[in-house]
Amino acid sequence: MASKKVAKVGIKKAKGYLYFLDKHGDISCAKMARGGSKGGASKKVAKVGVRREEGYLYFIDKQGDVSCAKMVRGGTRKKKSARRTKRRK
Repeated sequence: MASKKVAKVGIKKAKGYLYFLDKHGDISCAKMARGGSKGGASKKVAKVGVRREEGYLYFIDKQGDVSCAKMVRGGTRKKKSARRTKRRK
């Protein structure tokens, strides 16, 4: 998967939290639900203001920067199975 960096932020990720790009284009995090414990409300970590393009997937990479990759659409179609015809006697 070829991805390109959109913004260099360099945030440090804490264990047990999910980091994502919110609808305003900023980085937010929320506590992940584990076992019987529920997840937490999201909080803003860094204000970036990324403008999203259609057809791209935006994510926080291992270095803590915002990256994007082109979404894969389509793929190979499944072959239709041969219909069994009933014989009349």
